[in-house]
Amino acid sequence: MKLAYPILIAQLVQTLMGFADTVMAGRVSPTDLAAVAIASSVWLPIVLTVFGLIMALASIVSQYAGANKFEDAVKATHQTGWIAAILGILFIGLFFIVAPIAQNSIDLEPTFKTLIFDYLSYIIWGAPGYFLYLVLRNFSEGLSHTKPTMIISLIGLLVNIPANYIFIYGEFGVPAFGGAGCGIATALVYWLMFVCTLVYTYFAKAFAHTPLFAKFYAPSWSQIKNILSIGVPISLSLLFEVSLFAVVAIILAPFGPTVVSSHQIALNFSSIVFMVPLSLGMAVTIKVGFAVGKNSFAEAKELCKYSIILGLIIAVFTAGLTLMFRTQVSQIYTNNIEVITLASSLMFLAALFQFSDAIQVISAGALRGYKDTQAILYITFFSYWIVGLSVGLILGLTDWIIPSMGAGGFWVGFITGLTLAAILLGWRLKIVQNRIALAQVAA
Repeated sequence: MKLAYPILIAQLVQTLMGFADTVMAGRVSPTDLAAVAIASSVWLPIVLTVFGLIMALASIVSQYAGANKFEDAVKATHQTGWIAAILGILFIGLFFIVAPIAQNSIDLEPTFKTLIFDYLSYIIWGAPGYFLYLVLRNFSEGLSHTKPTMIISLIGLLVNIPANYIFIYGEFGVPAFGGAGCGIATALVYWLMFVCTLVYTYFAKAFAHTPLFAKFYAPSWSQIKNILSIGVPISLSLLFEVSLFAVVAIILAPFGPTVVSSHQIALNFSSIVFMVPLSLGMAVTIKVGFAVGKNSFAEAKELCKYSIILGLIIAVFTAGLTLMFRTQVSQIYTNNIEVITLASSLMFLAALFQFSDAIQVISAGALRGYKDTQAILYITFFSYWIVGLSVGLILGLTDWIIPSMGAGGFWVGFITGLTLAAILLGWRLKIVQNRIALAQVAA
């Protein structure tokens, strides 16, 4: 919990930045609000892809720290830095190649389309800063220093709000960019967070035994390949889960605005609650990785067991709150009675999958600590897209088993997919632990 709560606060602060963008853009006009929402939905998969990729560094650094191989931890961080810098520059280049083609081929109202592409053209310049920030963040977290992440995220939020105000509405001689100004503000905040983390890791005494800048390490393809082999499956597994919810939103569009709005309310609230087990899973990665690095496999196994128990205890609490206040939460988003009623029923289902969600995300975190990430990729794809989506389509759109449930059927599909993922990831974790136990006996 000491490791997890700063990560949780940092994740919630990141969510609040998006919330601030939405609210402040919405005060300009509905067009600006919609443009920021769509542009953010394009930007989110890019961020998640790189976030998952660089998350591999935390498990690598924690294992090296457990083995007292601090120079190797520094080398791995430099190589991940090269990946982040290359990806940041690559995304900028690709955007300015693809954007003109996309802008000419998409049929939207001109002002609306301009706002979307302006936002993206501004925020893309923050990509290298954000990716490099993630490298330093995972380096720090891999060494069990998670509070800097929390503090620097809070600084980012405190700067983001006035920066939004300046660039959206035009203050201090700056032109008013409307909703697209959120992209400028966010890009600046990304670079600020990188600089703050850079200064901290350079001067903080906590990193005296791992001097990150004492020596320069050129790109090493073998090390980069190793990092990618661990990071790419994490990245794709995150995308599988997030993209499933996005695809369902598109499938539900013909059901009308009431159904779509209700789905989005339940989804948005669930994503906030999900930050709790996700943060715990990230902390488990660090603790398990450290234990594995120092060959304390029994300790790693105990950490896995008690983390899952802790996750389930927390899920009882969050699910209880969701059930008790689902109507009141829905009323925060809207005053439409039909939307509130349907959103409340969907949040009842959302409360049920919080138990499976806790088990699967913590088990995945533990597997990352063991650097066993390929299995996470296969299990999440099968569970979410093959089983979960299929169940959702059958129950939501057909009368094959029971009368069509609409949005509720897809949420039953989510529960099914997450439950299967929890079972399979727990099973995989047991296999990894048994394999290590047998290797110890053989030795």
